[in-house]
Amino acid sequence: MTTTVAPAATSSGPRSPRRPRSSGVRRGETGAGWLFVSPVILILGTFLLIPVLMALWVSFSDWTGRGSPLSSHVTFVGFDNYAAITTGGGLQERDFGLALRNNAWYVLLVVPLQTALSLFLAVLVSRRILRARGFFRTAFYFPSVTSSVAITVLWLFLFSFTGPINAILAWFGAEGPNWFNDPRGIFQLGASGGPEWLTSATFLGISWWEWLSGPSVAMLALILMAIFTTSGTFMLLFVAALQNVGYELTEAGMMDGANAWQRFWRITLPQLRPTLFTVITLGLIGCWQVFDQIYTGTQGGPAKTTMTPAYLSYTAAFQNQNWGIGAAIAFILFAIIIAFTLFQRWALRERPVSKRRARAYEPKRVSS
Repeated sequence: MTTTVAPAATSSGPRSPRRPRSSGVRRGETGAGWLFVSPVILILGTFLLIPVLMALWVSFSDWTGRGSPLSSHVTFVGFDNYAAITTGGGLQERDFGLALRNNAWYVLLVVPLQTALSLFLAVLVSRRILRARGFFRTAFYFPSVTSSVAITVLWLFLFSFTGPINAILAWFGAEGPNWFNDPRGIFQLGASGGPEWLTSATFLGISWWEWLSGPSVAMLALILMAIFTTSGTFMLLFVAALQNVGYELTEAGMMDGANAWQRFWRITLPQLRPTLFTVITLGLIGCWQVFDQIYTGTQGGPAKTTMTPAYLSYTAAFQNQNWGIGAAIAFILFAIIIAFTLFQRWALRERPVSKRRARAYEPKRVSS
């Protein structure tokens, strides 16, 4: 008796199409999402994006400030405005070089000092053994919520020639300078001149001897004011970050015999890297955009040693009616801020563990 095996039934009809994978968004949710965010997009586009694009056009045009910058009598001049402040060789190039020099020293001194001071204050007020921590947090943060104009006026009084700062210096037998009227660089006080290879070579209209002179005495007073007024804000960011640091790792470091500095440097500080990135980024942006202290206090003097690119952009556009020059300075400043932000993002990136350090944590093989 023979048995026949029926062939497997195959569907001759067309296969049903596969259902697309669910994207997690229901039908209609995309349109509702765009509907809810459209007011914000409309507001930002109207009051932020469109003015920025118009300012970019002004930096490439010869607009005089009269009428619309999009009118027919406004012509495209290319990079002439940028060339005038970078390679023009006249007063505009020198002013831009001085402003860039002043602001570079301002950033170089303010950002590290305010970051270190704010981190120190945060660690100090986060100690459990410290009494009245709320009072100290409020006291350190209070200058940050005070009007910058009021702080600047107070600073002009404190650092005047007959002010309290010079009076305190006189108690110790030192004669204080005339702070806001002294244009000398702090690194070249008492020097009559520099070597020829530094005084003859120039960059952006000023010599390398002037680039290396450091901030002026007047700018030094503004640097101290910036550190005093901004450290409290960044202290709160570090305090919030320290509250999320795992105490278990610190106890493990204590069990391994690590001292207080080693626990802070090897355990606490690496966990503060995101906050450190935020603090440095905000510090860079704020320092490169410093304006109100200069406008209220020194007006760029003495001898243009406190002039910054932001203040120079204002004077070029609103006082001298060189709107293209003012817009060009603003966009160069924007490019500088972006470059510094990308650099410090690269410097604070997460680095993989090196092979040498990885071998130290590998289990040792026991020879039989």
